[in-house]
Amino acid sequence: MTTSVPAAPETAAAAARAAGRRRRIALAVVLTAAFMDLVDATIVNIAIPSIQRDTGATFSAVQWVTAGYALAFALGLITGGRLGDIHGRKKLFLLGMGGFTLASALCGFAAGPGMLVGARVLQGAMAALMVPQVLAIIHVTFPAHERGKVFGMFGAVIGLGAVCGPLIGALLTEGNLFGLEWRPIFLINLPVGIAGILLGRRFLTESRAPRALRVDLIGTALATAGLLMLLYPLTQGRESGWPLWGFVSMAASPLVLAVFVRYERAKARKDGSPLVELPLFKVRTFAAGAGVQLAFGVVSGLFFLVWTLHMQLGLGWGPLHAGLTGVPFSLACSTAAGVSVQRLVPRFGRKVLQAGALIMLSGALVYLWEAGRYGTALESWQLAPAMLLMGAGMGLIVAPITDTVISEVPAEHSGSASGIFNTTGQLGMALGLGLSSVAFFGVVGDTEQPSGAGAGAGAADALRASFVDATTHALWWICGGLVLVFGLLFLLPRRSRAQEAAEPAAPEGGAGPEQRQPALVS
Repeated sequence: MTTSVPAAPETAAAAARAAGRRRRIALAVVLTAAFMDLVDATIVNIAIPSIQRDTGATFSAVQWVTAGYALAFALGLITGGRLGDIHGRKKLFLLGMGGFTLASALCGFAAGPGMLVGARVLQGAMAALMVPQVLAIIHVTFPAHERGKVFGMFGAVIGLGAVCGPLIGALLTEGNLFGLEWRPIFLINLPVGIAGILLGRRFLTESRAPRALRVDLIGTALATAGLLMLLYPLTQGRESGWPLWGFVSMAASPLVLAVFVRYERAKARKDGSPLVELPLFKVRTFAAGAGVQLAFGVVSGLFFLVWTLHMQLGLGWGPLHAGLTGVPFSLACSTAAGVSVQRLVPRFGRKVLQAGALIMLSGALVYLWEAGRYGTALESWQLAPAMLLMGAGMGLIVAPITDTVISEVPAEHSGSASGIFNTTGQLGMALGLGLSSVAFFGVVGDTEQPSGAGAGAGAADALRASFVDATTHALWWICGGLVLVFGLLFLLPRRSRAQEAAEPAAPEGGAGPEQRQPALVS
C-alpha cells in the first residue's frame, strides 16, 4: 500500500510562473496600445504633404486631420476613464482598441479628405476609451513591489513612441508600399490591433472602481459645443474668406463655456460627479500648471505642423529626409526628459522647467534666423543645432510638469487632476493647430497645391519661398508662446511639496522619484 504526497511546492511554483507569464502578456498588450496612440498622434504630420497631393485636401482639411484627432481625444479622456471605472476597464479597453483598429482601416481606405477627417475624429474618440484604461489595468494587474519597474517600462515605451513615430511615418510614406503612398501609416494598425484584441480577451483581468463617478454627458456636450464654436471657424475661416458667422461663433464660444462652468457647479452640488472638478482651479499651483500646459500645447501643436510643412513643401525634402532630420530633436527630448525627472528637478525645482522654456526659445530663434538666412537652400546639418535645442528644452518641461503640478493637489483629487491636466494639453494642441490658419497658412496664400501639371519652375520656386516666409512668421508666434510659458512658470512653487518633504532625508545628489511619491498624500 503506497501513499502519494502532492507536490505542493512544485504546483505553487508552476502557478506563480503561469501568473507571471499572464501578467507579462497583459503588459505587452496595454503598452502596445499606448504606443499605437502616441505613434498615431505623431505619424500623420510627416505624411501630410503626401495626403494633400493624393486626396486634393485643402489646407483647412489638413489641419482637421490632426486637430480632429487631438480634439476628440481630449474631450473623451475623462469620460473614457469613468466608463472604465463603471463598466470594467478590460471591456472599455477592448472596445476602444477595436474601434481604434476600425477607424484606422477607415483612414487607410478613405476615399477623400472628408472621410479621412471623420475617421480621424473617430480614431481620437476610440483612443480616449482605450488609453485611460492602460495605467489602471497595470495598477490592478501587478503587485505593488513590481509596479515601479513596470511604470519605468511604460515611460520607456512613451519615449520610444516619440522617437519612432516620425521615422515610421517617413519609412512607410517614402516606401510607397504596394503603391498605397501614405495609407500604410494607418493600415499598419490593423494586424497590431487584431492581435491586441485577441490577446487582451484572454490575458487581461477585468476590474472596476469600488466607487465610480457618474458620466457627465451634458457637461461633455456643452464643452464640445463651446470648443467647436471656437475651433471650427478659426480653422475654416481663412478658406471661407473670414465670414461674419465665424466671428459670431467665436464670440459666442466663451458664453457657452460659461454655461458649462455653471452647469458643472450645479452638477457637483447635485451628485458630486461633474466632468471637471472646478475647485481644483482654486489651488494656485494647479491653475497655473494648467495654464502652462495649455500654452505649451498650443506651441507644440503649431510647431510640429509648421516644421513638417516647412521641410517638405518649403525645402522640397522627401518624407524620409524630413524624418531623419527630426532624429536629433527626438533623441534630445528623450534624453533631457529622463535627466530632468531623475536628477535635475529634485535638486533645482522650478528653475529646470524655466531653463527648458528658455532653451526651447533659443532653439526657435536659431531656427528663425536660419530659415531667414538660407531660405529654400537650408540643409539638414544646418538645422540640427536648432533641433537639439528645441528637443532638449521640450524634454526639460514635458517630463516633470505633471508631477510638479499634481503633487500639490490633495490625494483624493489626484486622479481627477491628472485627467484634467492631460486633457488641457490635448486641447492646447488642437488650438495650436487651429491657429495655424492665421500664423502659417494665411501667409502662404490661396494656392492649395504645392505643384501641378503645367506649373512652371518659377511658380514652384515662388510657392516654396512662400512656405519659408510662412514658417518664419509662425516661428515668431511660437517664440511668443514660449515667452508666455516662461512667464507662467513663475506662478509655480520654487520647489514642490514632494521635493521639500524629501529634502532632509535625501542625499546630496537630490531626491529620487521614489522619495517624491509621499507628496501625493496630503
